[in-house]
Amino acid sequence: MAAKRILWADDEIELLKPHVMFLEDREFNVKAVTSGQDAIREVMHERYDALLLDEQMAGLDGIATLQRVKQIRPGLPVIMITKSEEESLMEEAIGRRIDDYLTKPVNPSQILSALKRLLDAREINQQRLAQDYVAEFNRTGEELDGEMDWDEWLDLGVRMNRWSLEIAQQRDASLLGLFDQQLESANHTFGRYIERMYPRWMKMERDDRPPLSHDIVREWIAPLIRNDEPVLFLVLDCLRYDHWMAVEPMMREHFDIETEPYFSLLPTATPFARNSIFSGLLPNDYPRVHGDLYNKLEWDGDTNVNRFERQLLDRQLQKMHIFPNPEPKYAKILDQDEAQRILRKASDYFDLPLVSMVFNFVDIVAHHRSTEEVIQTLIPDEAAYRSVVKSWFEHSPLLELMRTFGQRGVTIVLTSDHGSKRARNAVKVMGDREASPSLRYKIGRNLKVDPKAAVRVRQPDTWAIGPTGLNDDLILAKGDNYFVYPTEFNKYAEKFRDNFVHGGISLEEMVLPLAVLRSRER
Repeated sequence: MAAKRILWADDEIELLKPHVMFLEDREFNVKAVTSGQDAIREVMHERYDALLLDEQMAGLDGIATLQRVKQIRPGLPVIMITKSEEESLMEEAIGRRIDDYLTKPVNPSQILSALKRLLDAREINQQRLAQDYVAEFNRTGEELDGEMDWDEWLDLGVRMNRWSLEIAQQRDASLLGLFDQQLESANHTFGRYIERMYPRWMKMERDDRPPLSHDIVREWIAPLIRNDEPVLFLVLDCLRYDHWMAVEPMMREHFDIETEPYFSLLPTATPFARNSIFSGLLPNDYPRVHGDLYNKLEWDGDTNVNRFERQLLDRQLQKMHIFPNPEPKYAKILDQDEAQRILRKASDYFDLPLVSMVFNFVDIVAHHRSTEEVIQTLIPDEAAYRSVVKSWFEHSPLLELMRTFGQRGVTIVLTSDHGSKRARNAVKVMGDREASPSLRYKIGRNLKVDPKAAVRVRQPDTWAIGPTGLNDDLILAKGDNYFVYPTEFNKYAEKFRDNFVHGGISLEEMVLPLAVLRSRER
């Protein structure tokens, strides 16, 4: 590795010769100059890895030199060295984009440490990450070889999402390959676990099973209403746990945040999981309890089968005898214009005990990836998907909406209805023409699929999934599989490959965030 080139500007540089020699002994190539003008000339004609800059030089001082240097080389890391400890001076230097500062007298070790933080941080972090992940890899392998309960699966899902972010940030291809391999191994074991335990969960009392979609309002919203806390309930359609981890840091400045994981109900799709959130019911109870609403649904798309979320939530609150006064408000936001309109009208909602909103942006991106070439280019993998979601969140009215509500003392409960899985392996499926069109699950008659690729449920009612006919089967994709009919198989396999789809069984689809946010600005 080539020696790092350091430019050091100090009008007393002769007194610092031992410091220069110390750095050169550690394979730094140091160029010493005695004025700000000399530093600017060097930066104009040579490339350096870092600049050590004295703040109190005669002539052109450090702050003025810094300003000129940043105009010439905006990305050059700068460490300012000063005799002054005045806070205003430090604020000015930081405002002009110094990367670090040291207060005289400095010893060589301090300078070496500051340079390493700036120049070798990536390499050091990669080494640390590799060591830590090897330990995590071994720990996870041991867990997967044993018997895991639902709380351990939730914990593993959260940990794997966190590692996904850390490895992606370091862009270490070898670690990412190792992680992907273990994630698929985990999903394979998780699929077997869900196949065995999910129908049992449907019969268990709440204390014996994990939190599921239909528990959210009862366990997180109802206690706040009973405590007379105004609530903004946000459901971000298709928000994965790693998406939440990517956007959560930008909210920490404004909110105290508590996050818990829970499992989405199956299929991990809007008609089932989100209706269960708002109704407080398992999917097969919806048509029985709310037949007047269910019979009006049009089963030709996710939007039409979620037409009655407001009514379902109202009825759930009435059943718990906590229907608030004034009555709750509900809004479904499908685009930026509608979000801006809601933001402008936010004051109309401040005095309400409960406001519920569904944001559909993340799901829209996932669905349009298969048809929009630009989106395919923008989202080649999970890291890019997170980046797009983070950018949307940062620039959408949603963040400002949350701050506005939070400042008025409103507690925010944010969650997702399901995640999504990157589809990589096309699997042939046979079935009649009435089978559901989804890529990760299908309900219909005479369904045939490789049993290694999917969980086959011959009696969907035992999984609390409905409505289904007496002769209907249910298949749920495992791992990264997706279903394609034999007709023009290659065409459609290619069309949907690498899309982010949902409906099946995976940690990415089922392990979801439930966050409670209370403003620090109230």
